[in-house]
Parts: sequence; structure tokens; C-alpha cells
Amino acid sequence: MQHWKIAVLVSTAIAISYLDRQTLPVAVSAIARDIPLSNEQFSFLQSAFLLAYAFMYAGGGKLADALGTRRGFVVIMLFWSFACASHALAMSFAMLAVSRFLLGAGEGGGFPTATRAVAEWFTAAERATAMGIINAGTAVGAVFAPPLIALILLHWSWRSIFLISGGFGLLWTFWWSQSYYSPADDSPAVVGDEIAAIDPADSKVRWLQLLRVRESWGLVMAKFLSDAAWYFYLFWLPKYLYDARGFDIKSVGMFAWIPYAAAGAGCLAGGWFSSHLVQRQFSLGTARKLALGLSAAVMPFIILVPRLPVSWAIAIFSLAYFGQQSWSTLVMVLPTDLFPHEVVGSVAGLVGFGGAMGGIAFGQAAGYLLDHGFGYGVVFTLAGTFHVLAFLIILAAIPVFRPAVLLARLSQ
Repeated sequence: MQHWKIAVLVSTAIAISYLDRQTLPVAVSAIARDIPLSNEQFSFLQSAFLLAYAFMYAGGGKLADALGTRRGFVVIMLFWSFACASHALAMSFAMLAVSRFLLGAGEGGGFPTATRAVAEWFTAAERATAMGIINAGTAVGAVFAPPLIALILLHWSWRSIFLISGGFGLLWTFWWSQSYYSPADDSPAVVGDEIAAIDPADSKVRWLQLLRVRESWGLVMAKFLSDAAWYFYLFWLPKYLYDARGFDIKSVGMFAWIPYAAAGAGCLAGGWFSSHLVQRQFSLGTARKLALGLSAAVMPFIILVPRLPVSWAIAIFSLAYFGQQSWSTLVMVLPTDLFPHEVVGSVAGLVGFGGAMGGIAFGQAAGYLLDHGFGYGVVFTLAGTFHVLAFLIILAAIPVFRPAVLLARLSQ
């Protein structure tokens, strides 16, 4: 049971990270009364976050590999908690951008370290379920963000939001430092036979070696496309409800949590379904790809959002969030399926780097299109195609799951 407690512990950290990153998008209407923001400036703030997030996602994987999971997460969480609190000091757009950049730098190491914890504690048959639990933290944090922020704004200023959210991270750091240890400290790592049999001395793989294999590139490109859509949904949903649907902060607090709750169900469903197929004797590759394909298949429905009444639009958002987070759970577990344990953090970092860069590219494009009269219909149409294209890339780049063959290619 200890390993499932670890999954819940890491999931809580991910929940805090998504609460922290949602503070600005949900509170943007209140912030704009003190610091006016255009659509392009709003896009720039998210790009500042994602730029730092992208590089730290890659670097955070190396940091986790160098410091180990326990110490790495302590450093990462402390940094991003203080960065979140620093938003409360902002007096201008530039100061917001700096705080946003620092928050991205801290949070970028979260998922690579989480992936490393999964590789340390879980077998191949359990990893998708474990990652589903961890990834469900994204939904928990995002579900609590709209009502919590609305409640805070009813009694205090928007600056209080960032101080409270940063405080949650400090409390978690104490919990983590008292609770986590690597299973290798007491016994051999709880990993699959194909990983446990690897000699760590033979697994010192550089980034250039990782980038020479098509599996790495396939995952990076797929994440670039799928996260381009996801970060748009994540950062722009509250603003869309404010601007296009006429919501106020109370309405956002009342309804904006619903798609994120569906996202949490998607995290658990995608991980459970894939693990269930493995337990039913489906090959690992077939189980992962079947679940990925079904997740991608629901994403084009988002194209209908601007043409529907608001109640149906929320329902379609919920379906898309469900599919996206089912997809995300499975994509994040693929590095643990394919690569040696000692470089899982590095591979996860490269994949996350690709995702964040996709978020920057499409976020900036969305801001430009909206400020130049193209409307949300064009933006949602583009976003609705990205997961299907990403799935086709994965099929082409990873036709079969052969970790031993991949290890031999990396060792050349």
C-alpha cells in the first residue's frame, strides 16, 4: 500500500501546481482593474510562464536525476511557492510577467520528478493507473481554483490569492520531506523486470543520444501539438467565459470548475483502462495506443463550442477536458515504458519541453487572432485538430514497444 500513498502524495503536489497556475487566469478580471491587460498581453503572461516552464521541464528532469526524487521535489516546490506568492507584489504588467516567469521555472520540474517517482515505485502494469492518480491532481487543483478564488475575492483583494496559494506549497514541502523515501533505500526498486535488470552504470545517456532516437522525437512532437490545445483550454477558459459569454467572477466560480472535474475523471479513466488492458493480456503497446486513440477521438468536438448555448458549451468543454487528461496521463507514462529508469526524468523533461513550447506558440497565435478580429471560432477549430495529428505521430514514431532494443540503440 505504501506505493499508492506515494501516488497520492505526488498528486497533491500536482494539485497545488495547477491551483498556482490558475490563480492569474481566474482572477484576471479583478487584476485587470488595477493592471489593464489586452488579449496579447494576457497571452504574453502565459508565454512567460511556459517559456520558463519549458526549459525547466527539461532541466528539471536532469535535476531530479541528479538530486534524486526526494531532494529534487523539495527544491522545486519551495521555489515555485515563493514565486507564486511574489505575484502579490506586482504593480505593473512587467512585474506580473517576471512573477509568471519565475512560477514557470519552479513548476517545470514537477512532472519530470513525478514521473521519476512512478518509475521508482510502480511496475509496468501499475504505472498507467499510478500516473492517472498523479495526473488527477491537475484536475483537483483546477477544480478548486475558480470557487476558491471567487470566495477570496468576495472578502479580500486579488493579491491575497497568491499568498494563500503559495502557503499551500510550503505546507506540502514539510509533508513530503517527512514522508517520501526511495524504495531503493530499503529494497530493490519496485519497477518492471525490463527496467530493474538494467545496470545503472550502463544507463548514463546524454540528451543528444536521446534525441537521436525517433521515439524521443515522436513523443516531443506529439506533446507539442496536444499541449498547444491543452494550455489554450487551461489558461483561456475563464477569459472566454468573461469575454464571449458575459460571465462575472461569481458565475466563473460557479461553473468553470465543471470541465476540470471531468478532466480528473479522464485522468483516472485513461490510466485505469490502459492498465486493465495490460492485465487482460493485451500487449503494452496495444493497450497504450488503444487508450490514446480513444482519447484523441473526442477532441474535435471542441470545434462546436462557439456555436452552442452556454450549457452545451460547458458540456463540450468537459468532454474535451476528459479526453485531454486521459491522453496526458498516457503520454506521460510512455517514457517509463520505453526508456531506462535512470533517464526517465530526462526524457520526461524533453517531452514536457515540447509541450510547453506548443503552448507558447499557440497561445501567442490565439492572442493575435483574437485581437485582430478572427474570433474564437477559428481558434477552437485549430485546437480541435491537434490531438488527432499527435496520435498519428505516435503511431508513426513508435510502431512497436521494444525497451530492450531502444536501450541498445541508446548505448551505441
